[in-house]
Amino acid sequence: MDLQRVLEGVPVLSKVPAEMLEAQVRGLAYDSRKVEPGYLFFAFGGAKVDGVQFAAAALQKGALAIVSDRPSFGGLHNSWLQVTHGRQALALASRNFYGKPDQRIALTAVTGTNGKTTSTLLIDSMLRAAGKTTALIGTIEYHLAGRVLPAVNTTPESLDLFRMFHDLEQMGGTHATLEASSHALDLGRIFAMEFRAAGFTNFTRDHLDYHQTMEAYFAAKQLLFTPRSGPPPRFAVINADDETALRLEFSSETEVFWYGIDHEDFPRRKRVGWLRAEAIESTFEGLRFIVEADGRRFPVESPLVGRINVYNILLACGVALTHGLTEEQIQKGLANLQTVPGRFERVEEGQPFMVVVDYAHTDDALRNVITVARGMKPKRVITLFGCGGDRDRSKRPLMGMAAGELSDYVILTSDNPRSEDPLAIINDAMVGLRRFDTPYAAEPDRERAIKKAIETAGPGDVVILAGKGHETYQILRDGPIPFDDREVAQRVLRSIGYSRPNS
Repeated sequence: MDLQRVLEGVPVLSKVPAEMLEAQVRGLAYDSRKVEPGYLFFAFGGAKVDGVQFAAAALQKGALAIVSDRPSFGGLHNSWLQVTHGRQALALASRNFYGKPDQRIALTAVTGTNGKTTSTLLIDSMLRAAGKTTALIGTIEYHLAGRVLPAVNTTPESLDLFRMFHDLEQMGGTHATLEASSHALDLGRIFAMEFRAAGFTNFTRDHLDYHQTMEAYFAAKQLLFTPRSGPPPRFAVINADDETALRLEFSSETEVFWYGIDHEDFPRRKRVGWLRAEAIESTFEGLRFIVEADGRRFPVESPLVGRINVYNILLACGVALTHGLTEEQIQKGLANLQTVPGRFERVEEGQPFMVVVDYAHTDDALRNVITVARGMKPKRVITLFGCGGDRDRSKRPLMGMAAGELSDYVILTSDNPRSEDPLAIINDAMVGLRRFDTPYAAEPDRERAIKKAIETAGPGDVVILAGKGHETYQILRDGPIPFDDREVAQRVLRSIGYSRPNS
């Protein structure tokens, strides 16, 4: 494809020579290590490094030109294309280069503070139950037509997304579901993409180290429904029980479906459609309830537990209905998803108490997971948690308050302390915890803390290991080390004499 077609719609500030516009573009890259002869190299600032510093290296490897929102420097003028916004230019060029696959692949994106991973896994499971060949892109891993790929970011860069959509189409795929993080929305990683459906889970405090204010955080979420470029989603499936979600604005082109549990006033709300959960039965084995959707009623059953998953299932049902799935396909998809890695994931070694690992790393998520445990009527809830280093400090006492208010015993520990002193992080969380009389212990070594939590447990208790979920590493001052809460818990249980039959 020639450069002129690749740059169609890209606001270019530089004057591009006619002979360059006719040059064939063999590929695109934003990582100079992946540049080959005939590639366009997109140079923009990242979280850790600035791509501009690798511009000369990319040209040495045969790059056709550098595309950047910075002025040229060091004699690179003849090979430099200045644009108004680097990541937006990458998105537009990637879409052109791969033939606009988003116009043929039915894309669904889910945003919100908590529940994105579970909701997208549920949607993908329903689509696959309907016989669709799909892609799934999210926090835990990426799936591409049955292949499992490692996840680098919750939402990859636009180039990676368009490449996956193109590959999916080549494999006969028809549907892709992705988590849309607030970072990705703000940075423009899904800029110019056409979404068939967009979902909103909930909105609580998180990522203020990046967004600075809750208003800016919400504005990033809003971009999924009223994008800076491209059409708005055809359908939106929104949590009516979340007060902040009611502030969302929608295009007149978007058909909105509200879902919820608490409200009986859907007909009086501004809406096009609605879904409601009725006759909810929540047990240790899972969930069972009736979905009422614009007058249709059908039963659903899932091995997932807790009220928070009622919301995730409702969102997934709403999206599935917009894709034309039948009630039977929805039910089959729910039954097929037995567990979500690191989301209330049980560690079983035959012990007389429950040990669960959960990704909860905000005060709201911590409240949710402890509430789920409380719903199982345990003797005690023992909660282990930590707070991330080099991240929003203001949520630490709030997490301490959540754990202290709802738990019977709390263990404060480390959770990716990064460059900070783990004890200083623990002290920040302790400010909130000490507002309650809940017994607690502090142990910065996470493995020793997990051992203490499990050794403290007795028959009928629930031990929650919160914060890391599916993660298989711990980030310390000197970098990441291998660490998996599930493996550590299993090892501790076995060391004190428990073991599964035939294990």
